[in-house]
Formats: sequence, structure tokens, C-alpha cells
Amino acid sequence: MSSIRPHRSSPLLIVLSCCLLLALPAPSRAVTLEGVTFADSVDIEGNAVPLRQAALLRYLRFIKVYVAALYLPPEVKAAEVLADVPKRLEIAYLVAIGRSDFVKAATTVLEGNLTPAERTELQERLDALHAAYRDVQPGDRYALTYSPGRGTELALNGTPLITVAGADFAHAYFGIWLGRNPIDAQLRRDLLRFP
Repeated sequence: MSSIRPHRSSPLLIVLSCCLLLALPAPSRAVTLEGVTFADSVDIEGNAVPLRQAALLRYLRFIKVYVAALYLPPEVKAAEVLADVPKRLEIAYLVAIGRSDFVKAATTVLEGNLTPAERTELQERLDALHAAYRDVQPGDRYALTYSPGRGTELALNGTPLITVAGADFAHAYFGIWLGRNPIDAQLRRDLLRFP
């Protein structure tokens, strides 16, 4: 009669298994912030792109203006957020904001982030996107979605308003929130708080 011995895993195998599990990206989950829920992933050109981070923008420290969610493929690092990769920035408003205020704020930040030559190259496309903005009320959502090869789509409450071509445009426009001189440095830090 043969004796049955319990299986013993080698310590090296256990350590390697733990390292492999830690290296896998954590599954994304839906997030609720300030009463606003963002889905765990969004569809960009038939691919599920996970939620990577969500954050609140405050004005003068106490006025809660909007919450924003950043969707990026799991392999994209924070330093690569403006690269030619699929992405979405979804913004849910907590206050009313007029169309002209969007245009003014975007123009101010773009002037700080772009050279005069870059602005000239992008101006016609910037004007087209800015013309598509609408006034928003609390509860409205804008989504800015970039699909490589297709362009940057601006949608309001799930309704597409315009798509603007060019990776250069996406780099510049997402840079308003995620670039070197963003509209709000704390919001940028909070949205890019992942490896």
C-alpha cells in the first residue's frame, strides 16, 4: 500500500506566483464621486477601455464644479496619457456653465500650452470644436473621446456633437486637463494617480 504525501510547493514557486498576481492590472470598478457614478469601462471603437481614475475639480477650494473620469487602456502609463492611444475624459457637471465659459477657459489654457505655430495649425479645428459646445446644467456630462485614426469626439449626455481629426489635436485638447500647464494642477495630479 502506497502512502500519500501532501503536496508541498517550493518557496520559490510561491514567491513567483505572488509576483505574477501583483503584476496583473487590478480590475477596474465603477466609481461614485459626489453622487456621480462612472462606469467601470467604456467602449471605444469596439474595445472596452477601463476607468483608471476619477477626481473632483473645485474652484476657490470650496465650490465643487465637476467630477471627471479618465479612461485609458490598462497598459498605458500616466506619462503616456497624451500619446496616440484610445482615451476618454468624461466630465459630469455639478454647476451650470455657459458655452462661452468653456471656450474662454479652453482658449486660455491652450495659449499657455501651445506655440503660436501649433495654435495656427490647430485653429480651424479648435474653432469647430468650440462652436459645438453647449451650455450645461448640473447633471449634464461631456465626454471627450479619442480613437486613433478616427479623431476626437465631443459628446453631450451621450449624443455626439462633433468629431475632430488628428492625433495632434487630441494631444493639444486633452492637454487642457492632462498637459504640462493644465486648467487645474490638482485635478491633473488626481486623474494621473496611477503607475
